[in-house]
Amino acid sequence: VIPQDKEIYDFCPVQHPADDKDSDIITTHFEYHSMESNLLKLDMLGHDDPSMIRMLEDLTEVNAQKIPLDDPKTMSLFTTSEELGFTDDPILGPTGAVAIPEFGTSFVRGMLEDTHPNQFDILIRLSGFSHGTDVWLGNAKDLITSGTAKVNEAIGCRDDIMIFLISKGFKDTRAFKIMEAVRKGRGLPEGAEDEMKEHGVPEWYIESCKKIAYLFPKAHAVAYVMMAFRIAWFKVHRPLAFYAAYFSIRAKASDEKYMCGGWRWSNVKWPRSTPKRTLRRKKTAPLRWKRTCSPLWRCATSSISGGSALPGWIFPGLTP
Repeated sequence: VIPQDKEIYDFCPVQHPADDKDSDIITTHFEYHSMESNLLKLDMLGHDDPSMIRMLEDLTEVNAQKIPLDDPKTMSLFTTSEELGFTDDPILGPTGAVAIPEFGTSFVRGMLEDTHPNQFDILIRLSGFSHGTDVWLGNAKDLITSGTAKVNEAIGCRDDIMIFLISKGFKDTRAFKIMEAVRKGRGLPEGAEDEMKEHGVPEWYIESCKKIAYLFPKAHAVAYVMMAFRIAWFKVHRPLAFYAAYFSIRAKASDEKYMCGGWRWSNVKWPRSTPKRTLRRKKTAPLRWKRTCSPLWRCATSSISGGSALPGWIFPGLTP
């Protein structure tokens, strides 16, 4: 936030992006940490999930706030895709989490495969793993996959540390101070390691605290996972509305040709100058008659039709 009688260049040099000097965009020459002691910084983050939920409610007349957060079919998506009408897809993987907020990236889907979550609380912990820094890779993942700790024992959010230490007999104020130091990446405060050992805190837990650079607040994780779970409910119970909302709000940059042609079409490399008529006569010709849907289209048609293909005029690119 810049005072009205000042300009940004009173605090920092400005420039055009280094990779595009002709751009109309102007950026600061130094990153924001160099100015945060002199300027007020507000984090104003956009979020598509509320827009998704609003559109889904409008399409289905289902009140998202009344969706049960323990729905077994929805929970199953985080371990298997059976409810969607397919299993172990070579692209989508074993879970049904593709296109679900918080859990749709390949990184988090890998977490799902490692942890097999079956409780809402574990989903919250996974959200903490994914948003934290040095929390999952080289830390919680190794502890869980090696059997050293269970998923609900590993540190996921900053609150986990304080609650765990209080359960071990720490005073509230001391537990809070240790949590604050760890979640900011400062390691353990002086004397904390000896105190933790005296209170019976496992060695692996102490070492995990030392590795963490940033921890996500649990309240944020709960809010994100609640929205994600409600959207996932529509994927199982109202799939047509789910994919309509997804492709309207989240997948705006999708290329129709590749979406309809599928991964086989997208893997074919053609020179930019190749005429479209030539393309149809070459090796891709059979794909015009037997194309493979892109992952999300294939997922959509399986969900809506119970695994059988729908006519091409509903979802272009399906095998006729």
